[in-house]
Amino acid sequence: MENRRVRLRFAPSPTGGLHMGGIRTALFSYLFAKKHGGDFILRIEDTDQTRYVNGAEEYIINSLKWCGIEPNEGVGFGDGPYAPYRQSERKELGIYAKYAKQLIDSGHAYYAFDTSEELDAMRKRLEAAKVAAPQYNSVSRQNMRNSLTLSEDEVKKLLAENTPHVIRLKVPRNEEVRFHDIIRGWIVVNSTQVDDKVLLKSDGMPTYHLAHIVDDIEMEVSHAVRGEEWLPSAPSHILIYKYLGLEEKMPLLAHLPLILKTDGNGKLSKRDKSGIPMFPLNWHDERTGESYVGYRESGFFPEAFINMLALLGWNPGTTQEIFSLEELVQAFSFERVNKSGAKFDPEKTKWFNQQYLRMKSDKELAELFFPILKDKNIVAEQKFVEEVCRLVKEKAHFVSEFWVGGSYFFIAPTTFDADVIKKRWNEQTANFIKTVTETFKGLNTFTALETEAAFKATAEAQGIGAGQVMQLFRVCLSGVGGGPMLFEMVELLGKDEVVKRLETAASYLNPFSNGEGVKPS
Repeated sequence: MENRRVRLRFAPSPTGGLHMGGIRTALFSYLFAKKHGGDFILRIEDTDQTRYVNGAEEYIINSLKWCGIEPNEGVGFGDGPYAPYRQSERKELGIYAKYAKQLIDSGHAYYAFDTSEELDAMRKRLEAAKVAAPQYNSVSRQNMRNSLTLSEDEVKKLLAENTPHVIRLKVPRNEEVRFHDIIRGWIVVNSTQVDDKVLLKSDGMPTYHLAHIVDDIEMEVSHAVRGEEWLPSAPSHILIYKYLGLEEKMPLLAHLPLILKTDGNGKLSKRDKSGIPMFPLNWHDERTGESYVGYRESGFFPEAFINMLALLGWNPGTTQEIFSLEELVQAFSFERVNKSGAKFDPEKTKWFNQQYLRMKSDKELAELFFPILKDKNIVAEQKFVEEVCRLVKEKAHFVSEFWVGGSYFFIAPTTFDADVIKKRWNEQTANFIKTVTETFKGLNTFTALETEAAFKATAEAQGIGAGQVMQLFRVCLSGVGGGPMLFEMVELLGKDEVVKRLETAASYLNPFSNGEGVKPS
């Protein structure tokens, strides 16, 4: 292994949208490959044509591009020396049939001619016999129609007549199968727990169990990364490598821990109700008619999505949480991937996006905010929008929240926080608002420092604590009781607009004792 080039593949099936768990598998493969100067390959495992979904392959490619973890070789990213990278196309080259025949010839695989009705009958017999997990194995195969129970002449006749059949792996009875996982260490499984998996289907298409092994050999893959759910199948795969005499070419295995539900109970589902997307991009399932919102369309930055995923099941061994992609490449190792499942935290996911939002320049944020303003029929100057972004971004997780938290920068309020008005609006404070308005009219310059000083001086002159009227003052300007730095907001709105809003608010709210936010008539 020391002399082999590092080559990792991401090999999804185009049977639906690419769930975030699949993206994490791709990410960990990408990080390891890049850290070791190796290759990252996209291979499409479309052996199950009955479950093929139109658009799924394109979705996979677009998702990887959005995430910034692009393969340097494979479907959609340019052919390398191992093309083609779709298994359906490789099947036409006869690659899989060659390996299946080798297993037949060595006595480690066999032809099975059982019909679907016969297979159903077998399962029912085993269930009636109280077999916990009915399967086609070293025991049950003895009562089925296959080349192990039929005579050689009968097998030849059936093959000559093109009788529908599959090729199955011949799993030995009661043997230990040992293999090493670079995350989990040594694993030992008794072959009685392993079924005789179908390797080649009746249409000549290989199953995953044969196809991924053949392709990993042919493409010289050095490390195979996949989800924990594939662990039960691993013993079969180990046997195939062994029976092909290619154990030295077998990739190192890494089975990633599950991504768990928010409460830690069970595997995270694409139908999770946390309110956080489960797919990188919007996905519509043509089979079920269901649609899923993506991280991209929900306003997440790809850097935040990737950063969050990296820390689901892996830790750097430090307190650092924010990583650029390059930093992840340098820090990543399979030794620090956990064996146990990783609990998904929706709030932490939003927190990651917030951190990346804060790191963006005001100009970058303004460019993202402009389409939202356009939808609201708002026309504003670039510099003004940039300043709004600077003020509102500290409290936002998403750019879409800029409008929710800062629409008053563009449209004067027509309603006022009723709780604040009820608590703070009285004859004294109404008089303060009137007085501070007149004070502001007399200011020659209108900076945050000068307006704050004038505000506090006016309050002091009237014997009012500045804290008593500050929130009320904010509500008069914005309609809401919270927001960004108050006097920076005042400076950005400008003298004329502030005076106008204070006068308008005072007229709306009189008589002072009504205690309710009022809409203009």
